[in-house]
Amino acid sequence: MTFSRTTRRVLLGALALGLAVVYFPLLVVLLNSFNADPTFGWPPAGFTLEWWSRAAGNDGALAALRTSVEAGVAATAIALVLGTMAAFALQRYKFIGRNPISLLIVLPIALPGIVTGIALNNAFRTILGINLGLFTAIVAHATFCIVVVFNNVVARLRRMGNNLEEASMDLGADGISTFRLVTFPMLRSALLAGGLLAFALSFDEIIVTTFTLGAGMETVPIWIYDNLFRPNQAPIVNVVAAVLILASTVPVYLAQRLSGDSASGGRL
Repeated sequence: MTFSRTTRRVLLGALALGLAVVYFPLLVVLLNSFNADPTFGWPPAGFTLEWWSRAAGNDGALAALRTSVEAGVAATAIALVLGTMAAFALQRYKFIGRNPISLLIVLPIALPGIVTGIALNNAFRTILGINLGLFTAIVAHATFCIVVVFNNVVARLRRMGNNLEEASMDLGADGISTFRLVTFPMLRSALLAGGLLAFALSFDEIIVTTFTLGAGMETVPIWIYDNLFRPNQAPIVNVVAAVLILASTVPVYLAQRLSGDSASGGRL
């Protein structure tokens, strides 16, 4: 399809405007993390690394970072196992109710976070009698992280087909050997991309975490929200927010590169 010069200019202008609306506020946060003025006057009066050194020694921020990493890694590990198993079951086998089950697996990521949070909070505390803590937050994060892994693995399995696996079995390899030598190498980049996206999703989550994390515990997004309007903490909040932006961008970028390389036939 060929567009006229006017149409191309309009589309490029709309694209530039959209990107500016999304990324200019993020750029301001990054700049304010180096702003020498603690009131964040604009333009910055000067640049300093003082806020970064203070953030590095802030016990609350470091504890929140540790909790976020622990929850993200554990939820991602659960999602990789369960999401991969669900993808194989639904893509490789035909059975009654396959489509409804597929919908149920994907549904958690489409539900409003507050609905998921309230439902899980009631399930843990009222039905199961489990006290809220890091474990409940990990389980809650895994419910939507599974969807990311599931979608990545299903997409890869559809592109792969099963000819190579059948050939391996015909040549005498058992199921485990076929998975280890044939299936897994072709799934590896999809699993890594899904894991990176799942970790980024877990690391950024705040609504579901608020309803499922134990009292006295904070993740990075919750710590930012709790300290956002405290004047003495505002400069440190900007530093932590800048770290959060970078921590979210890197996994998404790597996952996109891995997915792109896989689609074009590249290998890790």
